[in-house]
Amino acid sequence: MMKKLMLGNEAIARGAYEAGVHVVSSYPGTPSTEITEFIAKYDEIYAEWAPNEKVAVEVASGAAIAGGRALSAMKHVGVNVAADPLFTMSYIGVNGGLVLCVADDPGMHSSQNEQDSRNYAVAAKVPMLEPADSQECCDFVKQAFEISEAYDTPVMVRLTTRVAHSQSEVILSPRAEIPVKAYEKNAAKNVMVPANARPKHVVVEERMNALSEAGNTSSLNRVELQDTKIGIITAGIAYQYAREAFPDASFLKLGMIHPLPKKLIADFVSKVDVCYVIEELDPVLERQIKAMSLSVRGKELLTEIGEYSASLLREKLADMQSKPVYEVEETIPVRPPVMCPGCSHRGVFYVLNKLKLAVSGDIGCYSLGYAKPLDSMDSIICMGASISGLHGMEKAQGRKFAEKSVAVLGDSTFLHSGVTGLMNMVYNKSTSTVIILDNSITGMTGHQDNPATGFTVKGETTRQVDLKQLCHGVGVDLVTVADPFDIDNFEKVVKMHLAAEEPSVIIAQRPCALLKKAGYTGCCTITDACKNCKMCMKLGCPAISMTDQGPVIDETLCNGCGLCEHVCKFGAIVQKKS
Repeated sequence: MMKKLMLGNEAIARGAYEAGVHVVSSYPGTPSTEITEFIAKYDEIYAEWAPNEKVAVEVASGAAIAGGRALSAMKHVGVNVAADPLFTMSYIGVNGGLVLCVADDPGMHSSQNEQDSRNYAVAAKVPMLEPADSQECCDFVKQAFEISEAYDTPVMVRLTTRVAHSQSEVILSPRAEIPVKAYEKNAAKNVMVPANARPKHVVVEERMNALSEAGNTSSLNRVELQDTKIGIITAGIAYQYAREAFPDASFLKLGMIHPLPKKLIADFVSKVDVCYVIEELDPVLERQIKAMSLSVRGKELLTEIGEYSASLLREKLADMQSKPVYEVEETIPVRPPVMCPGCSHRGVFYVLNKLKLAVSGDIGCYSLGYAKPLDSMDSIICMGASISGLHGMEKAQGRKFAEKSVAVLGDSTFLHSGVTGLMNMVYNKSTSTVIILDNSITGMTGHQDNPATGFTVKGETTRQVDLKQLCHGVGVDLVTVADPFDIDNFEKVVKMHLAAEEPSVIIAQRPCALLKKAGYTGCCTITDACKNCKMCMKLGCPAISMTDQGPVIDETLCNGCGLCEHVCKFGAIVQKKS
């Protein structure tokens, strides 16, 4: 028996491998990204980065209809993008198994909201499993495929940040060689026009009832009877917190969190004096259990906001007997996120701040352009919304607003969902300016390739999208490629585009500082020519700080990108010779 310490995301990938998965299509999004990165290491599985989550789920759905076992992974907000095919695939069902792995982010470590993806499972009427550790991540994915094919349904597997990015031991098993099933033309099953969809809704409801009944005896759900004075119904990482805080309590640990095993829950509640439902974010379990006319306590004592912990549970449920939890006495220093030294986006935001423009922003590491001292992002909604939002701003405010505003988004975000917004701008006669931050990679989630990089998730060379030609293709005539570190020229380009009474695009092209092709070497230093004007401080570079004697450059952080040299008007910053 071989064991290995694995991240939850790595264990999901291992489960997909052991389940004999054939096709995986995903879009990177923290905390789900590593699932597909680990899957790509298995030669037996075809894996790809799709332009967005909707496309990814459609690819996986097509593979499942064609008879292959297929998986798609995304973060919670990615389910919003993928909802259209998800809801319809609930009606269509599968041929080969279809599993969607979604990673929620309680605490919003890297997300714009705390939405609870369990609500999607309820709304789409698909089963959802939730593992509590890495072993369950591996096992639950395999069981998800079995459920998918046995009940003719997509299955969702929900993780949270702590499960996805925590490590625990996993027992490894060999890959099950599952043959691809034969593809059969079956319009009644696979073509969701109203005449076919109406009877399918009946099937979906029957399927969910059957799954609920099966959950009463499934190994996915287990009862741990101990002290029956206190009972706890929980799932996922909340189970780990509750077990640590209340080790002597009785537990009903749910592995299938939708549909719920109603008989099992009712039986458990009847055996304990007081029953608590412990779940992060929304009261998804609690609402359904209370709807069964069962007496449980939950969100009246616990918060719907942020992550839980053993300490929080002990504090909020003080009336329950508990054992001490080790507390960290020292306060952990705050480390606010900043753009890296040498970040290719810094020059763009320096110029936008200087020109005092209104900036419609987007999702990516460049979202940090909102922070001081760059202070150059006015709104962030969702992936690709910067362009559509700016179009709406111009239509509300008029042409004068377009002369002092821009939209900003990354190359991967543009390909994810910005192209349609740009198309809409052109079609509906906007005159606004869009800046595509082309850093040659998907930066925020850890350097994943995308259709503009020329490489696949497996590192194979492929056709590369030409962003300039793409913009021309949707009708933008004025497209300029400019280096954002050439500050003076970039400012001139921005002013020229703002003055043009037509839709326009600036492609701010410079590789991410963490890529080898960025070519940065050495470091910069400040000479005696410094006038202490503090212009270099306006860059917000973490390598530059202010002392009583004036600005200094930390040589351990500086990578010699040279942007500060361009900003200094006195020639006081120079490259240090090695």
